[in-house]
Amino acid sequence: MGKPVREYLLTLCITAAVTYLLTGPVRKFAIVAGAMPEIRARDVHREPTPRLGGIAMFFGLCAGLLVADHLTNLNEVFAKSNEPRALLSGAALIWLIGVLDDKFEIDALIKLGGQMIAAGVMVMQGLTILWLPIPGVGNVALTQWQGTLLTVALVVITINAVNFVDGLDGLAAGMVCIAAAAFFLYAYRVWVSYGIEAAAPATLFAAILMGMCLGFLPHNMHPARIFMGDSGSMLIGLVLAAGAISITGQVDPDALALFTGSEKAAVHQTVPVYIPLLLPLTIIAVPAADLVLAIVRRTWRGQSPFAADRGHLHHRLLEIGHSHSRAVLIMYFWSALIGFGALAYSVNSASMWIVLGVVFLSAVGLVLLLLPRFTPRVPRWAQRFVPPRYRRRRPAPEAVTAARAEAADGERDGADRDGEERSPVAAGVSGVNGATAIGARSRFPDRR
Repeated sequence: MGKPVREYLLTLCITAAVTYLLTGPVRKFAIVAGAMPEIRARDVHREPTPRLGGIAMFFGLCAGLLVADHLTNLNEVFAKSNEPRALLSGAALIWLIGVLDDKFEIDALIKLGGQMIAAGVMVMQGLTILWLPIPGVGNVALTQWQGTLLTVALVVITINAVNFVDGLDGLAAGMVCIAAAAFFLYAYRVWVSYGIEAAAPATLFAAILMGMCLGFLPHNMHPARIFMGDSGSMLIGLVLAAGAISITGQVDPDALALFTGSEKAAVHQTVPVYIPLLLPLTIIAVPAADLVLAIVRRTWRGQSPFAADRGHLHHRLLEIGHSHSRAVLIMYFWSALIGFGALAYSVNSASMWIVLGVVFLSAVGLVLLLLPRFTPRVPRWAQRFVPPRYRRRRPAPEAVTAARAEAADGERDGADRDGEERSPVAAGVSGVNGATAIGARSRFPDRR
């Protein structure tokens, strides 16, 4: 089987094009169908926005699989493996549940049950974890029940991690796209470097997932014209989990041992990415951390783990003082740093430059997080090189002259009206010159 890079690129482009072109009609359909819920207390948008964006993403998935099935090299993935059909079956079920939730707001436990059923459907068709590569031990075969439970757990965790992070315009689609890009490079490397064709389905899933997210992002960036809803967030979470299951539990480390000398050495070589992919993925560590923190926070308060609140990571970024767009970009930065950092470490774990680069970029990320907490004073010679919010501003001379003239006129009018002398009162004292009962307030805004 060849290495069809161009066919993967074609599949990605077709998926993105179909998703992009269908999102507009889906938006009109969502408005007509009434899938525009009122703004809730935890929402950050100010106007009712239609959901059901997952409809366009699902048809993009179908188009990508259909195109890949008719390509020369990618057709062998469908001929030798049943995983694409298993993915389509589970995706159709989880998508249907998401559409019903976007329209009728079904109960959280019902959605959880649907997620488990969708994972079970994929297991029944062969998309399951068969063994685990354990460092220091080697290849550990799993029983049927162990593989089923672990597969269902991974699917449910990944779906809810993506669903929880879908709180800002373009956040979930962008983060999953970054994760899919890192995952594609890793899966393609396993396939090309070791000649393992069992990694081909995971590579295909990652390419299609990137196309789904890239096609939907132009409609979902701030200010969003449509939301993906649960029909989209649960769908892309399931596709990402399916790729992780395919490459983690289906690729036999014995094949890697042919190139490294022993099975244990092969597992040790790939452990930087193999083990973190299981719970659920290193490349979506940020959504997974948000999921764990949300569960701990809600159960600590005595609430249900599925009770909605405004304590997610993106909400905290907004509370710190970041704008909507900057909060999304910061989440993109951390997702890319963790995902591509793990990818680089898996390629060459002995390189100290990779570790130093990750540490340096982590420090940069921490500085970006704390930017709203301080406003550095920039020297006047460097003000032209920094954003306007960090520049020193002087009040306009005309404004200062007008303020002084109006204050003098006010004092003369008051003296003439009362017929007696008054001691001058400084501007800003309560009750004088536009001050309110709450506190001093100048009539002219401070432009500095």
